[in-house]
Amino acid sequence: MTKVKDEEPGTTGPAAKEAVLPSLGFAGMLRWAWRQLTSMRTALFLLLFLAVAAVPGSLFPQRPVNPSVVTQYLKDNPVTGPWLDKLQMFDVYSSVWFSAIYILLFISLIGCVVPRAIAHAKAMRSQPPRTPTRLSRLPEYGTLVVPADRGVSAGDAMRDAARILKRRGYRVELRDADGDRPSVGAERGFVKELGNLVFHTSLIGVLVSVAIGGLFGYSGQRTLVEGETFVNTLVDYDSFSPGTNFNPDQLQPYSVRLDKFTVTFDRESPGHYGQPLDFNAALTTKASPTSAEQKQVLKVNDPVSLGGTNIYLVGNGYAPVVTVRDGQGKIAMQGPVVSVPTDGAYTSLLTIKVPDARPSQLGFVGFFLPTAIMDSKGVAFGSDPDPLNPQLNLNSFYGDLGLDKGQAKNVFTLDTKGLTQLNGRDLPAKGIVLSPGKSYTLPQGKGSISFDGIKRYVALDVHYNPGQAGALVFALIAVAGLVASLFIARRRAWVRAGVHPDGRTMVEYGLLARGEDHRLAAEGAAIRALLEKEWLSGKDTETTMNPAAHRDGQQVPAGSDEGSVKDQ
Repeated sequence: MTKVKDEEPGTTGPAAKEAVLPSLGFAGMLRWAWRQLTSMRTALFLLLFLAVAAVPGSLFPQRPVNPSVVTQYLKDNPVTGPWLDKLQMFDVYSSVWFSAIYILLFISLIGCVVPRAIAHAKAMRSQPPRTPTRLSRLPEYGTLVVPADRGVSAGDAMRDAARILKRRGYRVELRDADGDRPSVGAERGFVKELGNLVFHTSLIGVLVSVAIGGLFGYSGQRTLVEGETFVNTLVDYDSFSPGTNFNPDQLQPYSVRLDKFTVTFDRESPGHYGQPLDFNAALTTKASPTSAEQKQVLKVNDPVSLGGTNIYLVGNGYAPVVTVRDGQGKIAMQGPVVSVPTDGAYTSLLTIKVPDARPSQLGFVGFFLPTAIMDSKGVAFGSDPDPLNPQLNLNSFYGDLGLDKGQAKNVFTLDTKGLTQLNGRDLPAKGIVLSPGKSYTLPQGKGSISFDGIKRYVALDVHYNPGQAGALVFALIAVAGLVASLFIARRRAWVRAGVHPDGRTMVEYGLLARGEDHRLAAEGAAIRALLEKEWLSGKDTETTMNPAAHRDGQQVPAGSDEGSVKDQ
């Protein structure tokens, strides 16, 4: 007798065996970590974690988009700002931790897809599963009896069944065709798993395309007044958001000139009178400095493609043309001033800064009315978006505008701290009210301002995304793969035949679905109908129920023996 273990001192019986687990070791630990990383659960977790990690990018200003706002935030928050900067909260999408999540998600998805793709490729090359011993246990089962006078042997019946199943898209294998119990194994629906793999692979492609767009793409904004030309260079943008690996050499040196901008307003519908119906920007473009000019039309949601970029029309308004003379009588500023619309009547706010005026710098704030109407209190307001009665209303200031300190300033606001007001509704000089062709002399000999005319402007959004086309293609492929994985069923079918001693050919068939398939019964009925058409057409196929052979609603012709086709 073999002794398992000696009794330990102080015990009254044999000590229990202790299970000793083998050590994983370094290689085993790596295999375990790889399996964890490449599991679908980890991929879903990383995808959720990536979405959460992107939230700080919308909570805090981002340095690539607006560095001046980040600088101001650090100035306003001297305690928390530097810590947030160390955590890269102002550079979220190029931060180390965001990039780490992104890369881990790539690895996890690839690790999920590649083994499944290899397994699926092997499954597609393999033969259908062997014929079950008891087909009657399958969820869809039925039998057919081919009369002896039909002259259909068991082998012929299985060849016919293989041909019929193949026409229905099954991958078939004929087994023991010349034996006593031939059978056919068939399988279809491999596209379902293929669609699943295509879907996940396309997700990887979408992520790669988005990454390429974020690394090498850029976007910029430019306000363009009628008659002005925009050249695709860094200095010509009003604002610019480069990708992480952006290189200025990527900019194609094309040019765009705004010839005319027209807006069509509703003049017929009482309920929508004055609402815009159509926007058209007539452009003259040149793909390069040496290229010929081309006439193009830019509309809302109809961008102009030029130099690999898409140019979108995102805004428009009026730009009153003014001339400002300083206290020495010299022209200190002349040209159109962009105004910002605030309502449907295009009541627009504008700011004019004249840093070159002498002896004092000048500033103006006010509003522009395309069609001005006076109310009972003598206050002007806008009534129509078309320039039927344009009017410029301004207040003037003089002093140091703060533009000589090298700090970025918003061109659409005027910081009046430290400035002295010259004109205003509450001041003796009152406000400045100008119509086209009129001028106004400022108090205290500070100069004058004239309203020379009106031009329109457009706000352009320029996008370059080298991964955009790839993202679209992969997204469409992903949708196709998802549809295939959802609506294509994976099914297996078997047909077996034998010959009764009286010469009849006894056929039984069964179907099985991988997963839930509510259309399996219909597929079984369709296969039965095809088999009956092949062997029993022209005969009276109406039969009585054989209770002993009834299987899940299937009928077997009376007189047939349930066990005539013996189980293997």
